[in-house]
Amino acid sequence: MNGQDSAPEVTASCDVVVVGAGIAGIYAIHRFRRQGLTVRAFEAASGVGGVWYWNRYPGARCDVESVDYSYSFSPELEQEWNWSEKYATQPEILAYIEHVADRFDIKRDIAFDTRVTSATLDEETLRWTVRTDHGDVVSARFFVTAVGPLSNANTPPFDGLDTFAGDVFHTARWPHENVDFTGKRVGVIGTGSSGIQSIPFIAEQADKLFVFQRSANYSVPAGNAALDDAIRAEQKATYPERRRLSRESGGGSPHRAHPKKTLEASEEERRAAYEERWKLGGVLYSKTFPDQMTDLAANDTAREFWEEKVRAVIDDPAVAELLIPNDHAIGAKRIVTDSGYYETYNRDNVELVNLKAAPIVGMDETGINTTDAHYDLDAIVLATGFDAMTGSLDKLEIVGRDGLALKDKWAAGPETYLGLGIEGFPNYFNLTGPGSPSVLANMVLHSELHIDWIADAIAYLDARGAAGIEGTPEAVADWVEECRTRAEASLLNAANSWYLGANIPGRPRVFMPFLGGFAAYRDIITAVADSGYKGFAILEG
Repeated sequence: MNGQDSAPEVTASCDVVVVGAGIAGIYAIHRFRRQGLTVRAFEAASGVGGVWYWNRYPGARCDVESVDYSYSFSPELEQEWNWSEKYATQPEILAYIEHVADRFDIKRDIAFDTRVTSATLDEETLRWTVRTDHGDVVSARFFVTAVGPLSNANTPPFDGLDTFAGDVFHTARWPHENVDFTGKRVGVIGTGSSGIQSIPFIAEQADKLFVFQRSANYSVPAGNAALDDAIRAEQKATYPERRRLSRESGGGSPHRAHPKKTLEASEEERRAAYEERWKLGGVLYSKTFPDQMTDLAANDTAREFWEEKVRAVIDDPAVAELLIPNDHAIGAKRIVTDSGYYETYNRDNVELVNLKAAPIVGMDETGINTTDAHYDLDAIVLATGFDAMTGSLDKLEIVGRDGLALKDKWAAGPETYLGLGIEGFPNYFNLTGPGSPSVLANMVLHSELHIDWIADAIAYLDARGAAGIEGTPEAVADWVEECRTRAEASLLNAANSWYLGANIPGRPRVFMPFLGGFAAYRDIITAVADSGYKGFAILEG
């Protein structure tokens, strides 16, 4: 049976359907085509780029160095592209992705402005029937979702939001045209990554900016700098070694943790190491020492150094106190990479609103109401993040064996084998999602790793005349336990972060990424492939 009352009228047939045309989707199309497979791709947006297409808010910037946040599959591409900054902004990253799509003629296999509505397994043929909102019905041997772990915008159900007479923006769905806040009273709700990155830029324009903060977050300045020809030449000359170091690292970048454990180093050594990472900028501060995310005493030294830096640039000690987290270890939520965030609160036109003391109770035509005040506003910016990791998959209505939907199978939390195999969903692969390093690693190299593994698995099946591949129940259970054990040994598991779905009411609290590091994960999935796909059932036609 195929999970439908009647057979669909198939409008096209191919080897692989890919959902999404972001970084992962683009490489998937290229890699599968290079293997001689026929590919159809669908993208809800009007262009390529994925998260970098949608997230156009002011200040949007990557927290991985530009030279590393790039494809490694083509040495020629590495040599021809010139990054302008150490940490690229959204327009430059999108321009890069568009260049790659054009250079490798990717767009001819993509249907833009087309949303996949469902994908259903035919249990007899092990093929997937994929439907879109444009009426496409495509039959594919393999179904690959490249929707990204951060793509489903989260808009909390604020009472009265629809009655607000001013402009409402969400950082994850920012307009393509320029947004000018000059002379306006603006409220930004949220101080996660998008809020922290956009607030300094909005403050420069707005007549008055109110920042509504529920939970303070750790952020480290980007330490951004322009790249000149000499720096670019040196980077390009050392690309092979840089990529090798990145693949052998925990997070997919070439930087190494200090050789000693935190408390084995002298205070002078620790401060020097933290200062070096502070200058490097961004998220890598949490990886200064190898035990920083497993030992609370070690983590405290990083937090104290960070606090010293932050308090020094905020004029009002009371404001500083509100901006400094007291509910999680530094790095337990992803450290934000900012441009002058904390200094912004020294401006006369910026006011921090503490939502823990006075929560938002609703909106009306003129602004936001908390339990103790009304804020007159001309515009509201929702920097409220994403229903991460699984939210976009829930929208697709993916139906496997016995008519079971993926969102129902994962009702108590996602269960995978290696982040690649799902029992009951043969020939379906989700890229860089639950059960893999996902957002804890360089997503470009992670995407390449996953796609190369899948392409090799398809070649393995084709060489044997097999019809499919599926994670076994035992392998899935073992991997879920492996991921749980690693998470519980880490400080990350204690924070109320979107890694656990804690930002979505009703979402089961499960730490979704694999915490062993990028290199360890690569070694594990490579060994599984080399063993003839141990833990996977190879299904005959």
